[in-house]
Amino acid sequence: MTPLEHPADTAASESLVSVEDVNSFLATDFPGGSTNGCAELGHGWATAVLRPEADRLRPGGIISGPTVFGLCDAVLYYACFTVIGLEPMALTSEMSIRYLRPAFGAELWARADIVSVGRRNIVGNIVAWTESADRPVATCQGTYVRPR
Repeated sequence: MTPLEHPADTAASESLVSVEDVNSFLATDFPGGSTNGCAELGHGWATAVLRPEADRLRPGGIISGPTVFGLCDAVLYYACFTVIGLEPMALTSEMSIRYLRPAFGAELWARADIVSVGRRNIVGNIVAWTESADRPVATCQGTYVRPR
């Protein structure tokens, strides 16, 4: 199994949204987010890509920590949609990140995998990388709160 494969990828369950649904929602409700978006998804997981502008780079061409964190948060949001449907008011409750190495590259990728779906909370794990998923630049865990 490669780092991008997950047992949920082959599950019989279908995602409640499509990549097009998520990206259309982002274009309508987050018009400033045109440099990033949902790349792939399935029930319980999502992958996103961000092509950072120059103002998101640190000296030396390193993608800034807040930019990495933001994409990790966003991809978990997209993964939540796969299990609860397109729910704009799902909100980040908690997120922690571990930076593993500098994020060099023109594209930043992240994949979120849902770990637990409860009545009020959705918990997921995220891995972010630039050149290769085999060399992650950060790992995260986060919780989203479902609206009442």
